[in-house]
Amino acid sequence: MSVVIDSVSVDCPAKTNLTLHVGPSHAEWGGRHELDTIYCAVGVYDTVTATRKAPGTGFSLNLEGAYLGDLASSVSDMRRNHAVLALFAMAEASGHEPDVALNINKRIPVSAGMAGGSADAAATILALNALWNLDWPIERLRKVASTLGADMPFCLTGGYARGTGFGERIEQLDDDGDIVRGLKERGFAGRLLVGAYRAELRTPEVYATFDQIGAGKADDNHLQKAAIALHPRSGQAIEEALHAGARQAFVSGSGPSVIAFVPTDDIAAAVQAAWQDSCCVDRIIATSAPARPIVHITA
Repeated sequence: MSVVIDSVSVDCPAKTNLTLHVGPSHAEWGGRHELDTIYCAVGVYDTVTATRKAPGTGFSLNLEGAYLGDLASSVSDMRRNHAVLALFAMAEASGHEPDVALNINKRIPVSAGMAGGSADAAATILALNALWNLDWPIERLRKVASTLGADMPFCLTGGYARGTGFGERIEQLDDDGDIVRGLKERGFAGRLLVGAYRAELRTPEVYATFDQIGAGKADDNHLQKAAIALHPRSGQAIEEALHAGARQAFVSGSGPSVIAFVPTDDIAAAVQAAWQDSCCVDRIIATSAPARPIVHITA
C-alpha cells in the first residue's frame, strides 16, 4: 500500500550556459533556433512546494520572494505561470486532477537568462512525481518537460549536460568524464558570483537582435553580443570581472545576468569590489556550481 504524501518541496537550481551555439530557426519548432549548448546548474534555488488539496477544489498558486520582478503583477494570469503549466501537463499525462496548491519561493533572478521559470516548472514536475506516487523515470519526466520549454528537461537533473535540438534534447555529462574534466580545467566549476540586475531581458527580443547582428567572433555564448547591445552594463561587468582575475566571465544565456567563476577568496573579493565600485551590477549573489535539485517529502 502506497504511503499518502501530503506535501513535497523541491529546491531547483538556476542554470547557465557555459557554451551556447545558435543555429538557424525552424518553423516546425515554432520559430525556435537550433542550439548546441553546455548547460551547468548554478546554486541559486527557487523552492516549489506542492501540497495536496481536497478533490474538486482545483489548483492555487502563491508567489513569494524579494525579487519577483514582473511576476509580482502577474498573479491574476496564473495559468501562464511555468509551474502551473507544468502542473496541468503532468495532470494530463498521468490522469490526475490538478487539485494541488503550489507555493513558489523565488530566489533566481527573473528574466535574467538563468531559467527561473524553467526551474519552477521542473521543480513542479519533480514534486508531482513524488506527491502522486508516480515514480516515473527521468526520461519520462523529460518528455513532459520538453513540451513546455527548452531549458526545462535539463533543470530536472542539473549538473552538467549537453543540450541540442532547441535545447530540449539532453545528454547528461558524467562528472568523471573527459568533457566535464575539460570544463573544470578551464575554470567552469566551483565558486562563482552572479551579477544580477533590476532590468529584465525578454528572450525573444534577444534572439531578434541576434538575428540582426549575429554573434561576437570570440563568444562561446552566441547571444552575448545581442544581450550586451540591449544591456551594455552586462558587457562592463564582464570586463571588470576578467580584469579582477575571474577565470571565466560571460552573459548567462540570453542575459542580462553575468556569471563570473572566481577560483579564490581574494579574487572573489576583487571582482565583488570592482562590480560595486563601478556600479555595473545591481545585486551580487555568491554561490557555486554545479548544483542539483533537492526533493523534500512530507507524509
